[in-house]
Amino acid sequence: MVFFANLIALFYGNEAETAALAKEVGNIDSYGGRLIPVLDLLFSGGENCLVLEREPDASLCAYFEGSLNLRLPELRLMPHETYQAFGRSFEVHQDQAESILSGLRETSARLVDGYVTDPILTMIARHLEKETASTFAGSHSGNNKWLLHQHLEKAGLPVPLTEIAQTIEETPACLERLAKAGFRHAVLKSQIGASGIGIQKVPIDGTDRACIQKMLFYEGPCMVQGWLEPGVHGIRSIKSPSVQLFLDHERVCLYDLTEQILSCESVHEGNESPPPYLRSDEDNGRCELLRQAEIAARWLHGQGYRGTASVDFLLVQRDDECTPEVYVCEINARVTGATYPSVLARHFHPGCHWLMRNLKFTNPIPSEHLLQLLDKAGHLFTGGDEEGILPINFNLEPSGLVAKGQFLCIGDSSESCHRLLTLGEEDLPIDWDYVRD
Repeated sequence: MVFFANLIALFYGNEAETAALAKEVGNIDSYGGRLIPVLDLLFSGGENCLVLEREPDASLCAYFEGSLNLRLPELRLMPHETYQAFGRSFEVHQDQAESILSGLRETSARLVDGYVTDPILTMIARHLEKETASTFAGSHSGNNKWLLHQHLEKAGLPVPLTEIAQTIEETPACLERLAKAGFRHAVLKSQIGASGIGIQKVPIDGTDRACIQKMLFYEGPCMVQGWLEPGVHGIRSIKSPSVQLFLDHERVCLYDLTEQILSCESVHEGNESPPPYLRSDEDNGRCELLRQAEIAARWLHGQGYRGTASVDFLLVQRDDECTPEVYVCEINARVTGATYPSVLARHFHPGCHWLMRNLKFTNPIPSEHLLQLLDKAGHLFTGGDEEGILPINFNLEPSGLVAKGQFLCIGDSSESCHRLLTLGEEDLPIDWDYVRD
């Protein structure tokens, strides 16, 4: 596999959503580093190449190879500006393309992939005389929330009360109908969105069209759904599990079940596996969740998407029901925030519990120093350990200091994973906050 870490291409040309993601996340060009420890685990049996947007952290790569004994892909660099330039006029930039892509055509890898398969990636694959793992149509349709919603309705699966706004001007009428149905809030969903970008939660009362984000209508009609929350329609509690998938040409595999750690705005901040409330020996919605995951995954496969993905759910517990209701929330047809911890944890300890959180440091720190502190405190995971903290990636400032990172806690129980994170906070002379992915 030749994998391009084209994270900023997530929105298929919607520049407003792209700008919003870059503003919200920060240091976005170093996110592709999360693929370094997992690419050879995902695509085993041959040579892999990872094309990053900036130089990865050398200390972390040394930790992967040395302490964890992981095989790393060949690493190359292509800034996102260059990636975009190819899309604007590939012919004009052929010489630059040859200098960056030289050697990739001769690799044994047959396939090209990325976070998404957009027209630029398709163009690059053609230039390399290779195929993309997914077609543009398969990648784009697989991430389309409206297409998925239509399929769920046809399949007879439950969906939240949904209105369709063809334009911003139609949203007030949609909100008024949801208000009459008893909802306090609504969520507007762009057909394409990711990481909290492309959704807008609004109060039913007092929201007019001037407040609605225009970027939500880039792909066309926008879904306006009643927001499910405690205190509405007898809802007592809501959980947010996610099923991790792998799709090849012949099969769909469900390989992990996680609980999403979400902000109040439903933005991903981490994951935990297995969800502590989904024991296999209880009638708690687990079987229905997996049944719906299979239906959604088969739909995704039918769109032509191939690779890793996730199906996100809502488990809604109402006061007058024993078993929770299960709703498919969305499909993310790409390597997701849960892919990295799941693949690494299952590689080292298939039956373990794991917890992944995004930590932002109050004072950015050199990566080598951070690893030394974890090691000295006895918390740094090595390949032979039963438990520990495994840094997946460091998000770097322009100076090279670590501003933020993704940290995986591996243990034999949910309690041990949370204890590791607490001990790390107590033992290390570092201040951090839990933040979005």
